[in-house]
Parts: sequence; C-alpha cells; structure tokens
Amino acid sequence: MLLTLLAWGTVIVFMTLILTKKMHPFTAIVLIPVLFALVGALFGLYEAPTAKTLKIPVESVTMWDQVFVLGDWVKQGLTKTSGTAFMLFFAIFFFSLMLNVGLFDPLTKKVVQLAKGDPLKVLVATSVLATVVSLSGDGTTTTLICCTALIPVYQKLNLKMMHLGVLLILQNTILNLLPWSGPTARVIAVIEGIDVQALLMALLPGMVLGSLFVTAGAYWLGLQERRRLGVQHLSDADIEAIFAIHTSDEDALKRPQFALVNGILTVAVLASLISGVFDPVFTFLVGTVVALVINYETLTQQKDRIYANSGEVLQTVIMVIGAGVFMGLFTNSGMSDALASSLVHIVPPALGDFWGLIVVLISAPGGFFLSNDAFFYGVLPPLVEAGKVYGFTPFQIGFASLLGQAFHMLSPLTAFIYLLLSMTGLDMGEWQKACFPWCLALFGIFIACAVLLGVVPLYR
Repeated sequence: MLLTLLAWGTVIVFMTLILTKKMHPFTAIVLIPVLFALVGALFGLYEAPTAKTLKIPVESVTMWDQVFVLGDWVKQGLTKTSGTAFMLFFAIFFFSLMLNVGLFDPLTKKVVQLAKGDPLKVLVATSVLATVVSLSGDGTTTTLICCTALIPVYQKLNLKMMHLGVLLILQNTILNLLPWSGPTARVIAVIEGIDVQALLMALLPGMVLGSLFVTAGAYWLGLQERRRLGVQHLSDADIEAIFAIHTSDEDALKRPQFALVNGILTVAVLASLISGVFDPVFTFLVGTVVALVINYETLTQQKDRIYANSGEVLQTVIMVIGAGVFMGLFTNSGMSDALASSLVHIVPPALGDFWGLIVVLISAPGGFFLSNDAFFYGVLPPLVEAGKVYGFTPFQIGFASLLGQAFHMLSPLTAFIYLLLSMTGLDMGEWQKACFPWCLALFGIFIACAVLLGVVPLYR
C-alpha cells in the first residue's frame, strides 16, 4: 500500500511541478523520483528488489543496502535510454548541419511559394506531411523530417510554432497504432494467436476518422492564423525578398555548391533509418562526421559548428538521460508494478460486465504514466485474464488497451518529444495543455468507432 502511494506521489508531484512551471523538466524528472525512491528505501520498501539486484538473500538486506542500490537502478535506467540519447545526439547534430549549409532552403521557399503567404495552406500541409511521414512508425523520424522542413516556413510567415508541435504529435499518435509501431506490436507479442490483420482492420476506422479530424482541426487553426496575420498574397519578388533577409554569418555557413552531395547524404541517412539496414546511432554518427568533413574543411570551422550546435543537442539529450533516471528508479524499485496493480484492482468485481469499457479507461492513465513496456507487458496480461472471467475475449481486451494511446505521446517518458520540444522551442507544460483537448477528442473518436463497430462492447 505504501509503495503504491509512493508511486502515485512521484507521478503527481512531478506532473504538478511541470504543469505549474515551478521546476525545469530535467530537474524535476531527476530530483522527484530520487527523493521519493530515497523515502521508500528509508522505510524499507525495497527488500525484494534490492535482493534481486544485489543477488543476496532477502533476509540479509539492510536499509543501507536499499539506499545504496538506488545508484545501480539509476545506472540500469540510463543504460536502457543510452541508445536513444546517442541517436538523438547525432540526429540533431546532423540536421543542424544540414540547416547550416542551407540544404532545406529551396524546399522552404517552395512551400512558401505554394502557400503564397496563406497560413491556412501551411497548416493543412503540416497535417498532411505529418501523416505521410508517420507511416514509418517512428516518432523521431517524423519529428526530424517535419520540423526541419517546416520550422523555417513557420518562422518566415510568423506562424505560431505551437500549431506545428500539436499537429505533428496528433498525427503521429494516430499512425503509431499501425502494427509495426511500438504499442500494437507489444499487444501482438503479449496476446498469443491474435489475428494481426483483424486487429489492423478494427483499428483503421478510428485511425482514418482521427486523421481526418486532425486535418479539419488544422484547417480551423489555419483560419485563426489567417484572421490573425491575414493572407499576405506574396509575389515571387516578395518571397525572394523574404529569403534574402539573413546575416553575413549565416551566408558564410551556406554551401550551395555541395547541395547535391548533401541531398544524397540526407536521403541515404533517412533511407538507412527507415529501412533499418544500420542501427540509427551508427547512421547518424557517420552522417554527422561525413557532413562535417564535406562542408567544413578546416579544424576551426568544424570546432565552431560543434560548439554552435551543442546547445540545441544538450537540451534534448539531458531530458532523455533524465527519463532514464526516472524509469530506472520507478521500474526497479517496484513502484511501476505497484502503480499498475492499483490501476487493475481499483475496479470492483461487480463492474465486471463493463470490463471492456473499464480497460479502455484504464489504458488512458496507464499509457500516460507508464512506459509502453510497463503497461503492455505488466498491466495488459492481468487485464486479459480478468476479461476472460467476465466474458471478454483476449482480442477485445487487447484492442481496448490500445485506445489510451491517444494520450501516450504527451507522456514525459516518451523520449522523442524532447526532440520536438527542443526543435520548436516549446515549453513542455504549455505544449501538453495545448495538446490535451485534441487528444481527448481523439480518445472519444477511438471509443465511438470501437463501440459502433462492435469491437469492444460497452456491456456484456
């Protein structure tokens, strides 16, 4: 019981500090779990987890063993997120270099020319581009491609960057339900014999309606931006004048003579990333050093680029490191299991006839407060077994558990959102508040489709 209270306390205090802007996200995501984990150690709540980690008998575990093992748990968490941290480190560096050399300037100019200064067209294009790129099933790839292409457009037209952050994450949330993406793949792995084709066909109506809803929302936001900024009716000369406004320092970094080479390098990097031929860390590492050597020949130039781009890299990477600390302590201490168990057992058996709807409702906080691994590997199996008792099939419960993914991308445990926030310059708390009503609407669309199509009955 005390461990459960500790788990919920950790999550609630952390989210409160983030949403009220009382503490920087990195400080909160490290300090809060450390403090709460230390309290648990002093109360002797970690005897079994400590014995398992230190490989000693439970009866020989002391209070100080439970304190000192926190360091081991943090290290284990950092080990799990290190691959993501390194990948983002070099990915941000690579695309920062491509922005420095002006590779995306022609694309940005073309988008502005097609939009002709109309914010509505840009926002609808944002939604469509995010949808197409999200088919890869990878949030990092979607963020890198969309932000690199569209951020300069938003800056040139003075559009609200929040719209980019919201539209991108909403479309990626929807397409993340494809079978080759994380959550659905975990459901397939957990529930033996589940029909993958049937699962996809059950998910598709909600996904299609959700995507159309977001695009309609982009149109509505575009109308708001059109009223705020007006349609500039830019001529070709006006567009040329906009893109002619830059400093001599920026000009010195441009490498138009290497545009073809940089284009081929970028396509090769993205092709390797999407196909999975090489590990993403290796892909971006090699791409970064090759880009440096090609575009900036001297030692001084390379040092300047590394130093100039390091701030943007650091902001993202330290958040992934912080998430590793949080996950290491939260998972290894047993707080994650305690929170998961409380989600399952909070429902009285008398409500078993509503188990399908209950699983849908549990999946929302479960998908937000827990990692996908913790939720689908830890929470889903007991939900499935309980569902069998109440007359629900494993397929129905597996499907129901996916609907809460409408909120998962807002979770501080989702690593790539720190890349999105870093590139767009958005505050996490403000971004979460802006996204939440849209995610709630998506959740409602998912539930409505599931009920109307009879995939998850409200009542058995």
